[in-house]
Amino acid sequence: QVQLVESGGGLVQPGGSLKLSCAASGSISSIYTMKWYSQAPGKQRELVATITSGGITNYADSVKGRFTISRDNAMNAVYLQMNSLKPEDTAVYYCNALITPTDTRIVSTFWGRGTQVTVSS
Repeated sequence: QVQLVESGGGLVQPGGSLKLSCAASGSISSIYTMKWYSQAPGKQRELVATITSGGITNYADSVKGRFTISRDNAMNAVYLQMNSLKPEDTAVYYCNALITPTDTRIVSTFWGRGTQVTVSS
């Protein structure tokens, strides 16, 4: 079974930094695009950042210049470096990846369970 597990969330003061990690495990043949989403209380889940298998990145306007997405293909991992954090960045952050499992050979979307980021003084 393929699993995505996020880590690195926590409580940080405004202006601070956090680095989120997401590791994919299980029987994996290939990992394609990987993404980070956020979901604030009472709001819909929103796309924060995307990185392709070739390293091309894209960001939501609200995080451009503050967040950086990266990946380690050898470790099946994706990261989100979050700088200059604002209270409005408070949300649960979810990892998402397009993966071909070894057993099914069907390209499918997988989600992690999320990690809480709280920005508050």
